[in-house]
Amino acid sequence: MTPPQDRRVSALNPANVLTVLRIALVPPFFALLVLTDGTGWRLTALALFCVAAFTDYADGRIARSRKEITTFGKIVDPIADKLLTGAALVGLSINGELTWWATVIILAREIPITVHRLLLLRGDVVVAAEKLGKYKAAIQMLAIFVYLLPVRLDPLNGVLMTAAVVMTIVSGLEYLGARRRAALG
Repeated sequence: MTPPQDRRVSALNPANVLTVLRIALVPPFFALLVLTDGTGWRLTALALFCVAAFTDYADGRIARSRKEITTFGKIVDPIADKLLTGAALVGLSINGELTWWATVIILAREIPITVHRLLLLRGDVVVAAEKLGKYKAAIQMLAIFVYLLPVRLDPLNGVLMTAAVVMTIVSGLEYLGARRRAALG
């Protein structure tokens, strides 16, 4: 019997299937968000977002519990996350429901850090999400969820999105500080 760390794990496993499903849900979610009108369509977009957001939680949990963490998952999971949140933020901004400044600030943090993590993977360096980054992702998802509701929840939506923007900035600074400390030794 081979030790668990030597076991070959297929890229075609439940966790990775969920990650790919999240990516596949982004285009119909975005189309429903920006191209349709009415409560029924909005609820459908919200349902797609919720399913996709749940896969973000489930894929990592499944991969860890089954010891099926793959290079594919390490690369594609953060991309899937950013595609989902980015599509939601851009769609809400296109619709005039969310100010562009919030979308730009969040994406200006998410895109470069994701690219940096992917570049580090080339050298087999995996940068795990810190607790603050996980909280940031959770508050972003919650804020987006509230914005996607077919009713306005003022001022809750603004408070949550402001918290998401602040957490995004703080976690980005934490990431940069951690990378700087790692580079210095």
